[in-house]
Amino acid sequence: MSWFLADGTSSPDSPALREAHENATEAAGYVEQHWADWLEAGLRILLIIVIAMVLRSVVRRAITRLIARMNRTAQAVDGTALGGLLVNTERRRQRSEAIGSVLRSVASFLIMGTAALTILSVLKINLAPLLASAGVAGVALGFGARNLVTDFLSGVFMIIEDQYGVGDTIDAGVASGEVIEVGLRVTKLRGDEGEIWYVRNGEVKRIGNKSQGWATAAVDVQIRYDEDLDKARGTIQRAGEQLSKEEPWNERLWGPVEVLGLDAVTLDSMVISTSAKTMPGKALGVERELRWRIKQAFDEAGIRIVGGLPQDAALETAPDPAAGVAAPSALANPSSPQSANASPIPAQPSGGSANLTK
Repeated sequence: MSWFLADGTSSPDSPALREAHENATEAAGYVEQHWADWLEAGLRILLIIVIAMVLRSVVRRAITRLIARMNRTAQAVDGTALGGLLVNTERRRQRSEAIGSVLRSVASFLIMGTAALTILSVLKINLAPLLASAGVAGVALGFGARNLVTDFLSGVFMIIEDQYGVGDTIDAGVASGEVIEVGLRVTKLRGDEGEIWYVRNGEVKRIGNKSQGWATAAVDVQIRYDEDLDKARGTIQRAGEQLSKEEPWNERLWGPVEVLGLDAVTLDSMVISTSAKTMPGKALGVERELRWRIKQAFDEAGIRIVGGLPQDAALETAPDPAAGVAAPSALANPSSPQSANASPIPAQPSGGSANLTK
């Protein structure tokens, strides 16, 4: 039986047409049955993406505004008396930028990662194998790149805790010097001779920051043993008060110059210890200026330091009584055997040569 017409087309009751009709009917029924679910899933996915993008933009903008406000606050107090109590502008800027970068990256990872997992759950994809594989990959990455992870985490905590910053002088154990750049993985230090040290943050086990808090300027004054201690104390205190009233020392001194007392007493000298709190990193300059002013004040008050001449008349050195005595000679001692056996030497008359006769 032929299923084709005379013009070459298939008859309406041919198997091919019936199969195509059945397939189309089944597809239309499947689409009609599930189109509502597909539309709902698509709308949910679109809503999740929109919410994630908006939330990510809002969070990143809030973090950026917070960092900008921190920088403006640092610039407002920089160069003032309050600025000495805070860190400098460059240090605060680098620290805030690093913190902002970390916060923005973490926020983007959390928001977009959560959105991706939510979309996969909407598509009815089993997340258990995916999460298990991600966990195994994370463990392998942690073991393989543990030094990199250690450096990164150490850098994050160093920046967040403000252990040091640009401009600080630190002792990191493996190297010491002035911090010129702080990164999440490496810290750059400039040594005393100008060399640049690249220190991995994970290698730093202890940090001694010489630029945080306050420093101590200690000056020891050595005077003669017979000087008046009360007069010396008052002179030092007046010199310290005058120093604290003049610029730029009034900003570098964070406390009065204190006379701690006698540090040592010997037969010919006494040592008076003085101390003052200063701005971090400025102790050496304050010590030099304080010594200068104490010396000037002592000269005006007539207080002598060890090794100084008396202030009355300059005493001439006493002549040595043995300076005019001739050196002893063996001929001057008559009991000496050499002088007894020695024959006398005739003196020659002056003005001519002696005539020797037989």
